[in-house]
Amino acid sequence: MSYIIKYHEGVAQYDIPKLSKKYKQRVHLSIEQKLTSAPELFGNPLRKSLKGYRKLRVGDYLVVYRIQSGTVLVLVIANRSVVYPLTGKRV
Repeated sequence: MSYIIKYHEGVAQYDIPKLSKKYKQRVHLSIEQKLTSAPELFGNPLRKSLKGYRKLRVGDYLVVYRIQSGTVLVLVIANRSVVYPLTGKRV
């Protein structure tokens, strides 16, 4: 099954411009290769207040997303040190 990728408005506006050119390419490739084919296999589930969301690690960055009936909603792309407070604000 192929999944459709959708991005939260904050991802395009805030998260992607902050990435270096190297990480933009790595994150884009990981999302396109892994999350479009089998997002439940490649991402690890989150717990507690973020239950239902999953994370994909790409170097020092995390991609937080949710799977919704054939669609993967990417909520946050951020450095591991700031990803969870940022995710809490966007949920």
